[in-house]
Amino acid sequence: MLGTAASAATIPTTTAHAANNIRRTFHTNPFNSLSSSHHSILCARFRCLSLRSFTAVSNKAMSHPQTLDAPHPQSSAAGNKQALISLSDKKDLALLGNGLHELGYTIVSTGGTASALENAGVSVTKVEQLTCFPEMVLDGRVKTLHPNIHGGILARRDQKHHMEALNKHGIGTFDVVVVNLYPFYDKVTSTGGIAFDDGIENIDIGGPAMIRAAAKNHKDVLVVVDSQDYPALLEFLKGSQDDQQFRRKLAWKAFEHVASYDSAVSEWLWKQTVGDKFPPSLTVPLSLKSSLRYGENPHQKAAFYVDKSLSEVNAGGIATAIQHHGKEMSYNNYLDADAAWNCVSEFRNPTCVVVKHTNPCGVASRDDILEAYRLAVKADPVSAFGGIVAFNIEVDEALAKEIREFRSPTDGETRMFYEIVVAPKYTEKGLEILRGKSKTLRILEAKKNEKGKLSLRQVGGGWLAQDSDDLTPEDIQFNVVSKKKPQDNELCDAEFAWLCVKHVKSNAIVIAKDNCMLGMGSGQPNRLESLRIALRKAGDEVKGAALASDAFFPFAWKDAVEEACESGIGVIAEPGGSIRDGDAVDCCNKYGVSLLLTNVRHFKH
Repeated sequence: MLGTAASAATIPTTTAHAANNIRRTFHTNPFNSLSSSHHSILCARFRCLSLRSFTAVSNKAMSHPQTLDAPHPQSSAAGNKQALISLSDKKDLALLGNGLHELGYTIVSTGGTASALENAGVSVTKVEQLTCFPEMVLDGRVKTLHPNIHGGILARRDQKHHMEALNKHGIGTFDVVVVNLYPFYDKVTSTGGIAFDDGIENIDIGGPAMIRAAAKNHKDVLVVVDSQDYPALLEFLKGSQDDQQFRRKLAWKAFEHVASYDSAVSEWLWKQTVGDKFPPSLTVPLSLKSSLRYGENPHQKAAFYVDKSLSEVNAGGIATAIQHHGKEMSYNNYLDADAAWNCVSEFRNPTCVVVKHTNPCGVASRDDILEAYRLAVKADPVSAFGGIVAFNIEVDEALAKEIREFRSPTDGETRMFYEIVVAPKYTEKGLEILRGKSKTLRILEAKKNEKGKLSLRQVGGGWLAQDSDDLTPEDIQFNVVSKKKPQDNELCDAEFAWLCVKHVKSNAIVIAKDNCMLGMGSGQPNRLESLRIALRKAGDEVKGAALASDAFFPFAWKDAVEEACESGIGVIAEPGGSIRDGDAVDCCNKYGVSLLLTNVRHFKH
């Protein structure tokens, strides 16, 4: 960094005369006689040259004997092209600096960026040479907040009075501004967190100001915030044709960059102050991960975005899953994989879940994951074909072979086909075997979703926000309200069915026994029809099984509760809350069925 003036005694008298001349200007030309564009510039120039400023600078100069060079303003209008570069992330900086230098640009830079450019052999004009102000005053907080910087960025080249003001005050224009911001996002999401004061210090002020200024004046100033755009920038500058669409795209990216940055600051500050999950206003920063072939249907265009909120950092989920193999993910693939992964991640024991159209059609938990896989497919092999299969433990060689070779229980011949396999990890051999099953099979490696996430869902013109449904059987009480109390194994079956039913679309019924789903009914307008579908799928195995309902039964006699009891169900788990709960109790007592009320509903729409 350049030093400050040597001492008050060494200040040239001509400089003092200049300060006095500016003072006389203030007296002879009151503010109300100056244009508004001249006010701020003249004030800044006066501050730069005032004796008071020189006195402050000279006091500091005792330990910094070098002198601060006088400003050397450049002007694009005079044929001199200037680029302003100030970067926290200095990736490919040498490429950029050398490229601009070869194109004849004078590079103005700050602090560490200037040093990095000089180390790369690029000539640099330091920003303090333009501002007449030591860069590290106030710890560098105001080094670029100066009319000699922002005037050169914001001046419109097609406005005569703008250019006259710059020429009058010796301010050069900037043609290119390349800036990225303090790593606030990385700092506040680092392992162990960050102290509040440290977080505040990592909020960038000068950077966003320069980016916004350049983006606003993009007709005359090219603004770049992403190192991936350096090659395109240099190619554009080599050409002879101006492309306003290119400029607008860079300006859009710049404003988006700042908006995402501000969103992170806002989210972090809100949590440091109030902490409520539902703030008065909410910004969700989304980053495009991929363009999709189409949406739910071929005539619908679609894309996939990753949520860059601070709360989602290292929080798991399908959005951040690693795809090891297969075709690109589709819109429906993401929905189905998310449903399968959310369901299987709920279980503590080794578990396999098979999903079709976001509904689990097979679920089984066993110490032997091979057996769990077979049972999950057996629950509904017709639906399982072409579905998504998920595991909550590592897929090794043995499991991969079983997935590859397993034949459909419907005929014992047809090899099972799946769209996606998702698991927390794979062995090398397991991956190799699965890759050999099909060129199109998508193999995903995902991290379990953290609890306590905010769940968002769009409706026309708005969004619904709620806590995620994180309750598990360990979080609730299964209250026995019938005369017959369930055996331990029946209670375990009820808890398993209850955990499954929370992932089934309402109206939802799940029948399960021995940690295995036997049948489920989903998405029906009435609970009775969902029950009948579940009973039909369960078949003869329904005898002594557990039944879970996502919501209460509005009727019991000659309705769902009585049909379930007549089919041989051994225990029923439901939330309760109906005005006819007494009928459900009486019905279960008549048939000798255990009835458990959970007081927790699991609607899923």
